[in-house]
Amino acid sequence: MPLISYGGSPRASINLAMAAKAHAFMQKRGFVIPEDVRAICYDVLRHRIGITYEAEAENINSDDIISQILNKVNVP
Repeated sequence: MPLISYGGSPRASINLAMAAKAHAFMQKRGFVIPEDVRAICYDVLRHRIGITYEAEAENINSDDIISQILNKVNVP
């Protein structure tokens, strides 16, 4: 069942990278680790992912979809 109507744009990935760098800086690190991306990805992507009517009918929101994506992606 399709859940995503539209996804993040290239601008979303740029902002995701910038926010992860800022989060790493606030943690007193000069480099980004996967936990930085996980910490900020909901705030960056929440409003950039459009869900389908089917997802709304199943009470699935964008946070649920982001969680599913993060659980599927292998951390290097």
